Amino acid sequence: MSQSTEDKIIQVSRAVIDRAADLGVKLVLAESCTGGLVAAALTEISGSSRVLDRCLVTYSNEAKHQLLSVSINSLNKYGAVSPNTAKSMAIGALKNTPSASISAAVTGIAGPDGGTDYKPVGLVYFATKKRGKKVVTKKKILPWREGRFEYPLVG
Repeated sequence: MSQSTEDKIIQVSRAVIDRAADLGVKLVLAESCTGGLVAAALTEISGSSRVLDRCLVTYSNEAKHQLLSVSINSLNKYGAVSPNTAKSMAIGALKNTPSASISAAVTGIAGPDGGTDYKPVGLVYFATKKRGKKVVTKKKILPWREGRFEYPLVG
């Protein structure tokens, strides 16, 4: 019997919270296309307040610039959905949250409209930054099934 998506989200969220607690780290999130859904999943887990400092939902370019210090020049050159923007979001979130030691950022094209051949609906960039370490970025193209995205929770 396969696990439901909701059960998988709870399992992954619990693993994130437990691991962060074990490491004694605080997290900051910078979300764009997910609109706070990552933070919502994490805060469903008891004990999340020990590790989640804040979540900045920066849907607009103006918000990305004002709250995360994403360069207007970079946004104009690469767009809101790019590895550069995801990286800048993760850096800005950590820079502007001194109590956090790890940041995670997500930006993408949630659809159902707004995609192009170059940047299709479902294109998502993730970035993580640990204080004192390089930013790690990852690109995913989420499959569209039955009028919604299938979100891969691991990998």
